[in-house]
Amino acid sequence: MSKKTDFLKSIKDLNEKDLLAKINEDEQRLKKLQFAHAISPLENPMSIRAIRKDLARLKSELQQKKGEA
Repeated sequence: MSKKTDFLKSIKDLNEKDLLAKINEDEQRLKKLQFAHAISPLENPMSIRAIRKDLARLKSELQQKKGEA
């Protein structure tokens, strides 16, 4: 399986509190990567895009869970 499907399956099991914690953690990681990339180019700048997409997936899942409740 791909990383994307594994990631989606793993976030389906999380509750709202865990999703919020994961979102905050990934936002901090994204800020650090963007700052590091501004100072000197990253070896793999596509990692910034991957984290942004993961954040969007997490936020979408959180909205779905809030809609169900």
